[in-house]
Amino acid sequence: MSVNKLKILNDPIYGFITIPNPLLYDLIQHPYFQRLRRISQMGLSYLVYPGAHHTRFHHALGCMHMMQKAIEVLKFKEVQISKEEENALLIAILLHDIGHGPFSHAMEHSIVENVNHESISLLFMNELNREFKGQLSLAIQIFRGEYPRKFMLQLISSQLDMDRMDYLKRDSFYTGVAEGNINSDRLIQMLNVVDDVLVMEEKAIYSIEKFLMARRLMYWQAYLHKTSLVAELILTKTLKRAKALTLQGIVLPASKSLSFFLKNKIEKEDFNPEVLAQFAQLDDYDIVSALKVWQYEDDFILSSLSKMIINRDLLKIKLSSEKFLSTEIEALQKKLSSQAGISIQDSEYFIFKGKIKNQAYSKEAEPIHILKKDKSIEDVVEASDQLNLKALSKPVTKYYICYPKQLLEN
Repeated sequence: MSVNKLKILNDPIYGFITIPNPLLYDLIQHPYFQRLRRISQMGLSYLVYPGAHHTRFHHALGCMHMMQKAIEVLKFKEVQISKEEENALLIAILLHDIGHGPFSHAMEHSIVENVNHESISLLFMNELNREFKGQLSLAIQIFRGEYPRKFMLQLISSQLDMDRMDYLKRDSFYTGVAEGNINSDRLIQMLNVVDDVLVMEEKAIYSIEKFLMARRLMYWQAYLHKTSLVAELILTKTLKRAKALTLQGIVLPASKSLSFFLKNKIEKEDFNPEVLAQFAQLDDYDIVSALKVWQYEDDFILSSLSKMIINRDLLKIKLSSEKFLSTEIEALQKKLSSQAGISIQDSEYFIFKGKIKNQAYSKEAEPIHILKKDKSIEDVVEASDQLNLKALSKPVTKYYICYPKQLLEN
């Protein structure tokens, strides 16, 4: 029986999203991609914004939809894009986040060592390419930045790409942070290509300013919100503690795939097909199930950290524009060490410092090119008459310190 693979999906933001061909349908149906239904788009941000339960699956489909619209606009403006290139762009943007681990970034700093999600996405794409007999080769070439037509990579990964256009609009919608809402339709209508480089028509300048401002505000209000930040840091510490205990020979209850990553030191070069298959089984459910059980483990550190996330009873976090002194950290660690009867070294699981950076627009990266009426091309910062764009391109750094609330009470 033949299956209708030209499906229409209902999206709360864009309305109907169409799957344009059977290959994209088969990729969406693949277990690697279906796994994204079980990976939260915004990590633990739902502890701050209760509505933020949308997934990487939602986001990837939204990006594909944005790419369809962008291709339509560019073709209308007589930019030559072949059917093969069009298909490759849709595949590359659909799969750009397929390598994300549970709760997105917490995994990258804990149970796998220095492996970013982009590298794992590429590994998944190569594996899918083998399964689909080379039909993803051009998409991989574009994704890796090896295709001569530069604008194609810029549509997938740049300072004004389909990824950012979708996640700002989507995350704004699900969190209720109205400042993040952007006019993606207007931005896409203003896209053009000159000498195979992506440009924005000058008429879009105010929409671009709004887009960059929205990005700046979403970082402070959502992605770098101090409660989201401390929750992710606690999760990272919890996974690190679980890994340390496992390597000491303590058997912790966990799913088969999570146990595999707790028992083994996995770096980028270790990602063979067996490791990738284990990673493909990991999602948010493995982590939440483990935390629910670990809160009753004998190890004081593991059980305390797990309870913090499960019960949303998190560490206190303080932000400052000034660096926190090491003496301040040491004093708190000594206090906790005597209070809880743990070593100074172990107190580092509960008391630590760090920094966060927010930069809406980077002058070091490929600029957003503005196509002026006289056909000259200028960096958006120079083309804009708004001083705030210059301000948005300056990185703002804030420093944080985290410690248990009870240290304040005693």
